[in-house]
Amino acid sequence: MEIEVWSDYVCPFCYIGKRRFEAALQQFRHKNEVNVIYRSFELDPTISRDGNPGVYDMLAAKYGMSREQAIANTSHITQQAKELGLDYYFDRTILTNTFDAHRLSHYAASKGKLSEMTERLLKAHFTDTLHIGNPETLADLAAEVGLDRAEALAVLESEQFANEVRADENDAASIGVRGVPFFVFDRKYAVSGAQPSEVFLDVLQKTWNEAHPLTVVGSADGVVCGEDGCVIPGKEGAGQ
Repeated sequence: MEIEVWSDYVCPFCYIGKRRFEAALQQFRHKNEVNVIYRSFELDPTISRDGNPGVYDMLAAKYGMSREQAIANTSHITQQAKELGLDYYFDRTILTNTFDAHRLSHYAASKGKLSEMTERLLKAHFTDTLHIGNPETLADLAAEVGLDRAEALAVLESEQFANEVRADENDAASIGVRGVPFFVFDRKYAVSGAQPSEVFLDVLQKTWNEAHPLTVVGSADGVVCGEDGCVIPGKEGAGQ
């Protein structure tokens, strides 16, 4: 089974949704036969890469609320994250363009490190409050997950993997992704948002069952026992 996850590294619900999905996957009996692919999505492609720490002011301006309301809203998100073992520090997070971070994730994928890189980038932004738009910082993070730092930095200083990021974003647009996180199961079912783990588990099971239907072998009149007792061969009705 293939599951594609569109997300952005500065999306608080993407990290929460990732944890809830992972909890569901751990309960899924066929988890070792599931391939998870993280896809690129930019919440704000126009934001500068320079970065600034004014997340509360940004939210207040974007959603027409007071700074106090923005702080209260993010406190609620912080509590949801805490319940999943995640530490968010919105007062120190650095707003930045994530295009290069997504290019780095595609480079990591080419080296078999997509899962590790995705987790490290999310933690870097929300918990470590690092500047994930800075090439040097990104190269350091790449090295932390076992990638060659110099090679990663060379990728970031080039235009490599830009087409792959755009392809993910175009794919998202073609299937109707308007917000993240967005989970697609075998290109048949989708879950939008950081849903409870039970929702993910239900969709995992439904997708698996439809891809692996049970075939009953043998005649339709096999001897069976049911709620009304056991059928006795050669006789009508049920026995004991």
